[in-house]
Amino acid sequence: MAKPALGRGLSALLENAKTDITTKEVGKAAPVSGSVNAIKIVDIEINPFQPRTNFDKDALKELSESIKQHGIIQPITVRKMGYDKYQLISGERRFRASQLAGLKEVPAYIRIADDQAMLEMALVENIQREDLDAIEVAISYKRLIDECSLTQEQLAEKVAKQRSTITNYLRLLKLPVEIQKGIIEKEISMGHARALVTIDNEDLQLALFAKIIEENLSVREVETLARGEKIKTHVPKARPNNVTPLEDKKVMEQLSNAFHIPVLIKRKKDGSGVLSLSFKNKEEFEDMIERLNTR
Repeated sequence: MAKPALGRGLSALLENAKTDITTKEVGKAAPVSGSVNAIKIVDIEINPFQPRTNFDKDALKELSESIKQHGIIQPITVRKMGYDKYQLISGERRFRASQLAGLKEVPAYIRIADDQAMLEMALVENIQREDLDAIEVAISYKRLIDECSLTQEQLAEKVAKQRSTITNYLRLLKLPVEIQKGIIEKEISMGHARALVTIDNEDLQLALFAKIIEENLSVREVETLARGEKIKTHVPKARPNNVTPLEDKKVMEQLSNAFHIPVLIKRKKDGSGVLSLSFKNKEEFEDMIERLNTR
């Protein structure tokens, strides 16, 4: 019997088939919202709001072996989607490793959340607990601001960061796609990127980016150059620095924001060119295809 303090609003929500916490399996006890339950892996779908797009294959394999030996120490978190159907809120790395380990069930907290609450929970938890690269963090912050209608101050409070930290990450998304890709691939650090952001001219940003890689410059050296020392706008042949037309830059930005992946357009003088979407491994490629297919 439901407690009187539950309230009619929540009672009505629990009676809805889309959020019902009962099960259709005969003889099986229904899992309770707010508790830890063993959930079948086949009944759990991936969270479409997951900000992380890159899961290191070797690290997943190591975690999978650990799970085989010791089980899952920390439960994943899911939300109820309908009878015996769940959607992952957080813990995708543990979920994927459990699949690799051949588990049939995983321990999970069951929560009831609407899409916005789920997006906030997924983004905030991943930002705080997963080893996201700086661009993934920046995209997560931008999504929280744009899709959850948060101010930078509100976001800073949610993720327990200074507002200046939020601003520094968001500014990374203004860098050219080539540099963003360099951050993702760890060619340059967050410190290098913050120094590059202070340069107003995109050509100079790209030139200094190439110089960092060529000469293995320290963050302090880059900061010194960014403050005013003349930068030669020469880019090595391995990294051609053709000026990107404004309309192409807009398209690149739109696609990057839409699919949360680095996008690059390169054109030749005859008007032909290449549109490239970057991925680093099989898992990231599959995630990218899934995002494209849902559009």
